[in-house]
Amino acid sequence: MAWREQVALVTGASRGIGRATALLLAGRGAAVAVNYATSEAEAASVVDAITAAGGRAIAVSADVADPAQVAAMVAQAAQALGPISILVNNAGFARQATLDTFDADALARMRRVNVDGPIAAIRAVMPAMRERRYGRIVNITSLAGIGTALPGNAFYAGTKAELAILTRRFAMELGPDGITVNAVAPGFIGTEMARASRSDSEWAETEQRMRQRTMVGRIGMPEDVANAVVFLAAPEAGFITAQQLVVDGGRMDYLGHS
Repeated sequence: MAWREQVALVTGASRGIGRATALLLAGRGAAVAVNYATSEAEAASVVDAITAAGGRAIAVSADVADPAQVAAMVAQAAQALGPISILVNNAGFARQATLDTFDADALARMRRVNVDGPIAAIRAVMPAMRERRYGRIVNITSLAGIGTALPGNAFYAGTKAELAILTRRFAMELGPDGITVNAVAPGFIGTEMARASRSDSEWAETEQRMRQRTMVGRIGMPEDVANAVVFLAAPEAGFITAQQLVVDGGRMDYLGHS
């Protein structure tokens, strides 16, 4: 299936990795449904950028933690653009906590967004993918789920590790239908979410510290992750499934017993 025949749904696409992915998919020729939960103006700006370049796009509102909203979002996107052939589960929620500061409500919200959201989205798009025997699903996991040594990420890491395992299991279920399921695990990426709670001086200190933990000597940018996602979503990637592609600049601070 050529790029021009494809329709992509990118969750959490109003900014950061989602925005970069939506723009790159549109640049390849796919029509794009730009999902957002609260950032309507930012989602509209992504759509405007795509349409100004001659592409097709719409903004679709949904909280991915709500399966009913996810189903409605998929139906709306399919009606406006056509059956979805590419799903990028990018929307995520992170809250730092240790065992001492554990918050059950925050963990429940993380799991609803980071795990239940992708499950609902996959279930919503898979009937049309199965009917056409073609589909590309890419889940955004995290290096945290593999085991970096940054403190405060244990519970977030747990949700992302669960999504990584589900990626492989769903790949096994959907592979006979011509649907690939892969994951991209970003390292430290310079997104709005990463900078949100930091002052300029705190951000400069954080960026310097994280640079020193990579082999390439820099932090990642949203486009670094988007390129990996689009590689796995490409028509030519039909023999790649059940994989987790790490995009971390060669991080060197993993937990281990060596």
